[in-house]
Amino acid sequence: MKKKIRFIVIASLLISGSYAQEKIDMDAISKIKKEGIENSKVMDIAFQLTDVSGPRLTNSPGFFRAANWARTELAKWGLTNAALEPWGDFGKGWELKKSYVALTAPYYRPMISYPKTWTKGSGGLQQAEVILIKASDSIALETYRGKLKGKLVLLYRTDTLKQSFAADATRRTEEELDKMANATPTPSGDSANQRRRRDPQLRNRGAGSIAILLRDMATKEGALALLSMTPRGHDGTLFVQGGGAFGGNDPENILDMMLAMEDYMSLVRLANSGYPVKLAIDVQTEFSGKDLKGYNVIAELKGSDLSNEIVMLGGHLDSWQGATGATDNAAGCAVMMEAIRILKESGLKPRRTIRIALWSGEEQGLLGSRGYVKNHFADPASMQLKEDHSKVSAYFNLDNGTGKIRGIYLQGNENVRPIFTQWLEPFHSLGAKTVTISNTGGTDHLAFDAVGIPGFQFIQDEIEYSTRTHHTNMDSYDHLVGADLTQAATIVAAFVYNAANRDEKLPRKELPKARITAPAP
Repeated sequence: MKKKIRFIVIASLLISGSYAQEKIDMDAISKIKKEGIENSKVMDIAFQLTDVSGPRLTNSPGFFRAANWARTELAKWGLTNAALEPWGDFGKGWELKKSYVALTAPYYRPMISYPKTWTKGSGGLQQAEVILIKASDSIALETYRGKLKGKLVLLYRTDTLKQSFAADATRRTEEELDKMANATPTPSGDSANQRRRRDPQLRNRGAGSIAILLRDMATKEGALALLSMTPRGHDGTLFVQGGGAFGGNDPENILDMMLAMEDYMSLVRLANSGYPVKLAIDVQTEFSGKDLKGYNVIAELKGSDLSNEIVMLGGHLDSWQGATGATDNAAGCAVMMEAIRILKESGLKPRRTIRIALWSGEEQGLLGSRGYVKNHFADPASMQLKEDHSKVSAYFNLDNGTGKIRGIYLQGNENVRPIFTQWLEPFHSLGAKTVTISNTGGTDHLAFDAVGIPGFQFIQDEIEYSTRTHHTNMDSYDHLVGADLTQAATIVAAFVYNAANRDEKLPRKELPKARITAPAP
């Protein structure tokens, strides 16, 4: 046993000795930790982005309330070039003005419901009958043709509630973190974490082709609304997202109401048993199409002797409409803004310019960050590099909920492992020490990684992200964990400062290949 322990110690010394020692300014780290932990303002920032601003669907009034507040606040702190910068065409804005749905026959009962985005309203308070559609193919669906006008369309389902016997909120175990630290790249460069982030998006696309056909028929026949549900949500939690196209020339989509599973299935059982089912529905929505461009919030903390080089940090500011987008992703934006505030209040002078970006259009496909990268650095399709591509040292992102930072994903960049390992050492006592070669997907660091700029996402405790808050009506300020966000902001501030003050930019992976082939001359 003693020989084994001695071997491990010697091996670890050899490994650590093979790493070039980073020049870490421990006095600066101490200032960052003191300001970040003892004088945190992260929850004050989160309050402004959530309760004060409201839901932040891209191009909605709520988004611009948050974006303008953030721009003004960053300028107050002394950042320069604070602006709402257009990144390209997005589409129409949409705002929910009123929403009421209740069962009125065979008795009265209010229903938990939210309209999907970019859907039209009900045209005032309406009393309407529910029509139950029992069709599993297009032939069976034809029997309902001509019967949908003015109706509330309910697709028959046989889902049953799956009770959960596990806690909604969890933290990563030491075993899980050790597994991540010891991970090896897969041939595809994918990882289990990346796949897990994508699955909820796939599961929310409806009940297959029959739902798409029914939607088309209901629209053409003048149905009042579609009624929808997802089996992922229960206990009054709704996973509610988009209801159709939102381009400037796209027509308004039919009203599509997402109901709580318990309410939806109650309607199915009643209608299937032959009881006449009626609902009162009053939904008002408002579209805005004067300015179809999407905007990111950008601001800079100017550097000194290396000010022409850049370190970036950011998170996406936009959200869905069911709540105020607290864990997705006011949390990440509040952390990034707080990291900047910490650096300013600590009196530290970065060598490189630090640029913060709060993105829009992330929920529709990383549109804001991809547009920004294409405008400033490179188009991943052609990989024609712009002048500023070589000036960026790194981009750091946060977008996995309210959980504290446990480490960082290398995104396949093994050369930064020894650097990040040393940067995390002052934060081992705060629970952050894991460095994994694994990739993680689904958020804005991918826009940078796609053009060969080092882009990183931090490992976070999931808390109740996938089970309760991600894209739901529960994603509110009350589900934020203040102590975790305080820890996260402090670590981000240190990482950004270290990157800004290194003698060299962070090492890069090999440039990705162009996605299209240039035409022959």
